[in-house]
Formats: sequence, C-alpha cells, structure tokens
Amino acid sequence: MQFIKMQTMNTELKIRDAQLDDAQRLIEIYAPYITETAVSFEYEVPTVDEFKSRIKKIKEKYPYLVCEKNGIIVGYVYASAYSKREAYDWTAATSIYVDKNCRRMGVGSLLYSQLEERLKKIGIENLLAGVAYCEREDPYLTKDSYLFHTKEGYVMAGHLKDVGKKFDRYYDLLWLQKKL
Repeated sequence: MQFIKMQTMNTELKIRDAQLDDAQRLIEIYAPYITETAVSFEYEVPTVDEFKSRIKKIKEKYPYLVCEKNGIIVGYVYASAYSKREAYDWTAATSIYVDKNCRRMGVGSLLYSQLEERLKKIGIENLLAGVAYCEREDPYLTKDSYLFHTKEGYVMAGHLKDVGKKFDRYYDLLWLQKKL
C-alpha cells in the first residue's frame, strides 16, 4: 500500500489505496451528495455490500484512492471506463467526493493529482468528468463542482440540457475533459 503525505496548516493529509473495509466511511461521505444535492443523479444511497462491489470492480483496472486527514477518510476519487469499446481504452471517467466539512482544504486537488499520476502510469491520456450543472444556483446544486474541475485544468467538452431529474427539477450535465 502506497502512502502519499502532504502537510498543510498543522494537518496531515495522506493518500492511500481504498480498501473494501473503507466502504462504510465512503458511503457516509457520498450519502449527502445523493440525499441533499443534485451533484449525484443517484436517488438511493447504496448499501455497504453494493459499495464494496463497486470498489472491487473499479480496482480491477483503475485506481481508487482515499484521502485521510489525521487518520480519518475525508475524501475519495476513482477512475472508471468511459466506454467498454477498445478505442476508448486511453480515456477514463473520473469521480471525486469530499466530506462536506472538509471542502476547500486541498483534499480534492491532492486526490486528483495522485489519481492523474497513477492513470498516466497505466496509459490513460484523456480524462472526462460528468458534472451536474444549472445556470442559476439552487438549493440543491451550486457551481462548485464545475469551478473545481476548471481549476484542475478541465475544459468544456459538451453540455447536455435537462438530462437529469432530481427533486422535481431538471439539471444539465456538463462533460468536462482534461488531457494528461
């Protein structure tokens, strides 16, 4: 297991590979994105067993990383196949979630930098991120994810209008792209 440490403001952030035993904590981070926001278009919080299965499947081919702050997982990131077709083997989709109490502390940037290093080593050249979006911020969705991804070097690749419905409202999906 590889650990990457970063010291920030008397806080140690550590990146490591996700383990199946992390599933419960990852659900605790992810659940508010499902139940309180339109960031995730998922409606139901997955069970621990379902989440373990997701981790296991992703780790067969792609990195799945967690960030610990003082020994507690505060965020996670992973890559997955954009498409099963062989021509897309050099492209991966990324997903990132940070504990709502730990945003804007460098966790997301650190996770993405480590994910990108790992992806380069396995030949991934192109990253895609699907980001929920609405023109005007509402109680369920801000522009934070879009702004974070653009800060990380992603650019607009596509804008799908009204493709996700949650909380009785429609949301757009932006496809953002980054070349490694």
